[in-house]
Amino acid sequence: MKKSSIILALTVALSAWTATAQPSGDPPDQGNDAPPAGEPHHGRHRPPPSPLVKALDTNGDGIIDAAEIANASAALKTLDKNGDGQLTPDEYMPRRPDGSTNGPPPGPDGKRPPPPPLVAALDANGDGIIDAQEIANAPAALLKLDKNGDGQLTPDEYRPHHPPPGGPPPGDGDGPGPGNGDGAPKQPPPDQ
Repeated sequence: MKKSSIILALTVALSAWTATAQPSGDPPDQGNDAPPAGEPHHGRHRPPPSPLVKALDTNGDGIIDAAEIANASAALKTLDKNGDGQLTPDEYMPRRPDGSTNGPPPGPDGKRPPPPPLVAALDANGDGIIDAQEIANAPAALLKLDKNGDGQLTPDEYRPHHPPPGGPPPGDGDGPGPGNGDGAPKQPPPDQ
């Protein structure tokens, strides 16, 4: 009787452990420690995902690979909500918290920041509309973002680059830091 009670207890414990170890159904962690879109991130809210990235990155792995680049024209056409053959900011930009979609809000100086790299690459004439010709040329335009020439786009190639809060880290040669105040490292005094 004692032996069967131990086996029963182990079976129940193993079943409970197995049930808690099952996958949650969420996509696997891609090594990105950032919280999901809209959740706080170091005191800020992370912007919603770009409709352009969602359309182009069909497998959702964060990399726009060679096959996805080759299929870019067809993928972009899926964003054309009104079927007019072109993409306007309300079709390709994420919604801001205020509900608008006309690009990033103006900065403190009243100027709008430059468009994200994907938009800048696709919108060759810079008019804010990705027209039919630009959609057709999308694969070639996207390859211009491929900095390392590996035939795919990683987030560091297609996302906007933002300087760290407070500017560059001290001592990197771009500003005052541990050095002589002009960004240059201190030089030892010459031997006399």
